[in-house]
Amino acid sequence: MRPLIGLLLSSLAAAGCVGTPRQVGYVGPPPAEPEAVVFVLNGVGDFRATSDALRRVVGEDGLPLHVQTFEWSHGYGRILADHVDFAHCRREGARLAAEVLCYRRPQAGGPPLPVYLLAHSGGCAVALAAAEQLPPDALERVVLLSPSVSAEYDLRPALRCPRLGIDVFHSDHDRAYLGVAVGIFGTADRRWTSAAGRVGFQIPAAAQDPLYLKLRQYPWHPSAARAGHDGGHFGAHDTRFLRASVVPLLRPDPVTAGR
Repeated sequence: MRPLIGLLLSSLAAAGCVGTPRQVGYVGPPPAEPEAVVFVLNGVGDFRATSDALRRVVGEDGLPLHVQTFEWSHGYGRILADHVDFAHCRREGARLAAEVLCYRRPQAGGPPLPVYLLAHSGGCAVALAAAEQLPPDALERVVLLSPSVSAEYDLRPALRCPRLGIDVFHSDHDRAYLGVAVGIFGTADRRWTSAAGRVGFQIPAAAQDPLYLKLRQYPWHPSAARAGHDGGHFGAHDTRFLRASVVPLLRPDPVTAGR
């Protein structure tokens, strides 16, 4: 089966679907045969903290996940440009949607692998834009860490896409980045209101849309500190927290399929 997976990824590379992964040093078991693809959308400034952390866990634990960093930023260190350019996020979301469809095409090596999106902070705006432009069930699940879009962001267009819905991790202790900074510069979707990464997404009282049943939100609790998440903007990057709370959502197995 491994040669088939290799042929599949080679075919995707030839089609322009696979980029060169950033190398991260770790010691662990040999790579497992991929069972799913995880597109990672890092936060503003292209510092790669999210993709590096996930790739470390996958490597150390020998998990069957192909981690693909999606480079959406204006460039390394360009934090403000990334945060305030919502039109750029929308364009990059369209480009990501095309990448996902590329992966979803049947390949000579076998059926397409399930695709997940994992995004942090400003990258969440790009992930949501991609989900809004994809057909139903094109994604398995979207996981958002500390999203910097507004709490009032309408998730219904994005919720139509992922088969298993959207999972959101937020924290009211994220005061510097999603509190003070957002108060000055606004949210990623150009609103001057609370960020979803601090207070969670608000479900409109008038919205009885069953799509919202596909939304699951996890507020930070002090007990998460035992897994390395201090409640701050980058707390979810701790490898212990990723193992305990995030990676199980990226595994295509029956245990997490209905979570």
